[in-house]
Amino acid sequence: MAPGYGTKAFRCSRWLPARLWQRLARRQGKGYVHLIVAMADHFEPGVAEDRVQWWCREYPKQIGAFRDSDGFPFRHTYFWPAEQYDRALVQRMAEHCHQGWGELEIHLHHGVAIPDTSANTRRTLSEFRDVLAREHGCLAAREGGSGPQYAFVHGNWALANSAGGRCCGVDDELQILAETGCYADFTLPSAPDISQIAKINAMYECCPPLNRRAAHRNGHNLRVSRYPATFPLIIQGPLMLGIRRHYVPIYIENSAIAARMEATVKRLRLWRRAAIAVEGRSEWIFIKLHCHGMAPRDRDAVLGKPMQQFLKEIAEAAQRDEYRLHFVTAREMVNIALAACAGEQGDPGEYRDYCFHLLSEPEVATIA
Repeated sequence: MAPGYGTKAFRCSRWLPARLWQRLARRQGKGYVHLIVAMADHFEPGVAEDRVQWWCREYPKQIGAFRDSDGFPFRHTYFWPAEQYDRALVQRMAEHCHQGWGELEIHLHHGVAIPDTSANTRRTLSEFRDVLAREHGCLAAREGGSGPQYAFVHGNWALANSAGGRCCGVDDELQILAETGCYADFTLPSAPDISQIAKINAMYECCPPLNRRAAHRNGHNLRVSRYPATFPLIIQGPLMLGIRRHYVPIYIENSAIAARMEATVKRLRLWRRAAIAVEGRSEWIFIKLHCHGMAPRDRDAVLGKPMQQFLKEIAEAAQRDEYRLHFVTAREMVNIALAACAGEQGDPGEYRDYCFHLLSEPEVATIA
């Protein structure tokens, strides 16, 4: 059941003070900026083969013409639920990704009926990680590292048992993620859900120990000249209050793309105002969006005319040199952030493969 307005308002009190402080203290990069945009798709097809086939067929037709400043199309990162593994469907999506239309990563719903256990969570993540890497050629590897690495989204938002004990049950989940090769979590923001934490509009490394409940509630923001030591990193999307003329005048802007929450240039201005960046490199602005690509009610917002119009408008703005635009995957977003931490400068598009490299090199995405 969706929370009521009173509940939403109460939950906002957790993070609104941080947002008010950011409005006073945080400034966007001066002058020419780079917008680094990723779509974390909570991709939940179940066993709907026809929907997956439709998506793979239609995505290049609907979205493929819109390119960023580097010539890349807008690509989704498909976080596939480990508990919904179907070899044929995953292989179809893997082929879609190998053709240059996105990347597959790991999603997990667990602890819904009864709390999950640490041992079962570790086993589920490890087995699905290995299947994606060995059977489907997905995921990444770190230069000089061993074993496949992955990005993660928690089902029902309850990362590290942060939702009051529901939909997880595993306090040490971040420690398990770290030990199974997860380099970054893309779950947040989760507002208005109870799992939303007070730390917002940030990219950061968690403060150890990672085996405590909701260890991601606090951490050190990524910054230039301080390379992170604790993984997985937490990569958040914009979260703030927005104003609109229809429906409810004041709404929670949580960077979701859905029915009645279409992507627009007006929302882009809000996302930019969140000014999510590596400290010391404020001209590189990171905008992590999220959607549920397989939800029928959201299909138009995700692939239809609203999204096409949005991509057209921002691509044209980049061509007018209003900013430089970079469509990235979750992995590429982390690589660019790590490059900034290492002191790299210039065009962030040059650092898409800075640290974590795909196990299988994709083709250049073209429209048939």
